[in-house]
Amino acid sequence: MARIQLGAGLPLSDIGGDPKTIAAYATTAEALGYDHLCATDHVLGVNVASRPDWGNRNTSADLFHDPFVLLGFLAHATQRIGLSVQVLILPQRQTALVAKQAACVDVLSGGRLRLGIGIGWNQAEFIGLNEDWSTRGVRSAEQVEVMRELWANDHVTFEGRWPTIPDAGINPRPAAGTIPVWFGGHHENSIKRAARLADGWMMLEHPPGPEAVASFDKLRKLANEAGRNPEDIGLEVWMSATGEPNQWREEVRFWKKAGVTHITCNNSYARYHHKRISGRSLSAHVDGLQRFIEAVRDEL
Repeated sequence: MARIQLGAGLPLSDIGGDPKTIAAYATTAEALGYDHLCATDHVLGVNVASRPDWGNRNTSADLFHDPFVLLGFLAHATQRIGLSVQVLILPQRQTALVAKQAACVDVLSGGRLRLGIGIGWNQAEFIGLNEDWSTRGVRSAEQVEVMRELWANDHVTFEGRWPTIPDAGINPRPAAGTIPVWFGGHHENSIKRAARLADGWMMLEHPPGPEAVASFDKLRKLANEAGRNPEDIGLEVWMSATGEPNQWREEVRFWKKAGVTHITCNNSYARYHHKRISGRSLSAHVDGLQRFIEAVRDEL
């Protein structure tokens, strides 16, 4: 059984956006032996004062560097660690531009990019970016198809329902001719798209248990129906350095048995069943990363 790849979430809303602080966190994660860094994406955050029922979702108070700019910066600051977006809200962005940005990060990092995509939940972003909210799911599938064509070919002619490429191409293109595209999302249609198109699926909704296993089984069944080998689709979950080390080891063993290929230690996420660490400083987050990898390294 292959070793699970272990990642570290970038807790920008806690440690801030200062480049020296971000670089210190990233290089520490790399030195500790983490396999990838995880950047997140939002362009617009709402003014929660005008939305009293907004709940615990992101607002304008939460800091998000543009993920491509951030990962381009970290490509220079680090040497070997993988770079992942979890997830880019693809349908609120222009398809060819995303293909170009992703290719540039991949080339400048020496082939280290893994692009996670999702369809988003914040309608305000789609309004502000002048993209259609109602078609975002089906449109994202066509966007992935176009991006893969642009990464693989010097010139592309594509006339789809949404993107159109008139015998043109991007330069540079990724050296491998492609970039791994992973899907997020838990809606039935999102899982169907992942089964048909994704290199991997990021499952954040369920804790270790029968519901998580059932969701993986559903993905595998849909992949078979789409004519794909389910073993070609990676699986990723998030954990955090809350609780006790023996609990972390037990959870890693569960995920490995369930077929999970990637785990990201995200210590600033607190939705679904996830819990964040109490500290918000750079030192608190570095300490969480160190304790976590030291506890689970032999279980990966």
